[in-house]
Amino acid sequence: MADIGFIDESSGRTLPGAGLGWLDAKRDAGRARFGALGLPTPKLESWKYTRLRPLDDTKFAPVSDAAGEAKIDKVPGLSGSAAKIVFVNGRLRTDLSKLDDLPDGVRFASLETMLAEDPAWLEANMGKVAGDAPVRAGGTGEQAMLALNEAMMDSGFILHVAKGVALKAPLEVIYIGGLTDDAVAYFPRNLIVLEENAQATLVKQHIGHSVGEYFANAVTEISLKQGANFKHYKLQAESIYATHVTTLHADIARDATYESFQLSIGGLLSRSESNITLSGEGAHAGVHGAYMMRGKEHCDNTTFIDMAVPHTTCNQVFKGVLDDESRAVFQGKIYVARDAQKADGRMLNKTLLLSNGAEIDTKPELEIYADDVQCAHGATTGQLDETALFYLRSRGIPEALARNMLVQSFLGDALEEISDEAVREAFMVHVLHWLPAHCYRAGEWTSDQLEERA
Repeated sequence: MADIGFIDESSGRTLPGAGLGWLDAKRDAGRARFGALGLPTPKLESWKYTRLRPLDDTKFAPVSDAAGEAKIDKVPGLSGSAAKIVFVNGRLRTDLSKLDDLPDGVRFASLETMLAEDPAWLEANMGKVAGDAPVRAGGTGEQAMLALNEAMMDSGFILHVAKGVALKAPLEVIYIGGLTDDAVAYFPRNLIVLEENAQATLVKQHIGHSVGEYFANAVTEISLKQGANFKHYKLQAESIYATHVTTLHADIARDATYESFQLSIGGLLSRSESNITLSGEGAHAGVHGAYMMRGKEHCDNTTFIDMAVPHTTCNQVFKGVLDDESRAVFQGKIYVARDAQKADGRMLNKTLLLSNGAEIDTKPELEIYADDVQCAHGATTGQLDETALFYLRSRGIPEALARNMLVQSFLGDALEEISDEAVREAFMVHVLHWLPAHCYRAGEWTSDQLEERA
């Protein structure tokens, strides 16, 4: 395998599916394309505010068996989930996963398992949404990180829900990173297909342990057929030694609904990029998120929604809180194609700066080629409302707690976009954990209770 540059491939294990002609060809094409493009730099408009500095100075190795078998004392998760897949440093851990009670019509398995059991289905579906070519003009650029993932894909999961099947309980995928002696890299490739009128909820958690550097570069493809309904929630709580890059491509067919929410609360550098096409009339995408950064953490949320046909709707709400010398980036773009009449697209980004050293670069955009549409976008940045803070303090509330109450209320509005009540409550627990000085909402939970619920 040719050298990728910042990744030492000499110690890597054989990649899953090696020997399958179509997969070898895809990996070869990814290597060639990444070799031509190289790592993204701020010279690209979509990477103008984010530079992958940790990759400049570190040589990463593919995950070894020992790194994948790191001891895990506790696996986070939701109670009442239908099934769970757990990866440690990108390696599947069957001892920590739970896949016994899947209903008929649902396939939920690791990439490695599907390559062994049904490679023909993977060949027919992988790459159909993301594709091997760059996103067309107006998208997020030349997709070097997608090419790198295709060259090195070594893990990930597959979710396939048959026509008309409705999952009542959520599914979980948990990635745990860190606990390694050497810097490691892993490359999950995820594929989600919901057939006509299928329904499912998926919760992904990326949890980091503060020992060992690691680089995670994941790609997720989502295909929602006519009338499908998919709720997709992501918690990004990587360690301060982590570089976390995810690229999502989704195709939403006629009358299908895609709801997503991502909560970002960790990582030295993180970037979540979403490219979503509303390809059928009546399709809807709700793409929302919240981010909370401190220290020198850097968080980038980049979205591109293509309203390709008439009578489609989308809504984006992202709210963030930045402290110390942290930095965040929000780049959101809604593209309304020619003749995509009656499109309704809305976008909002709001950020609180808790210190003079914090910084937000926000760039909401509309690119409209149809003339009968309703579209709006906006962005605001500011500090805590001193009048509201004075009011709370005048009622006997300590200043630290008063500040946290205002931050919690600010982020709570964003979390209201999560329609699943259990997930919304779980994410709020993480918000409360993050708040400075651990001043929780008065009378709500003790620190022990928060630890148990998280």
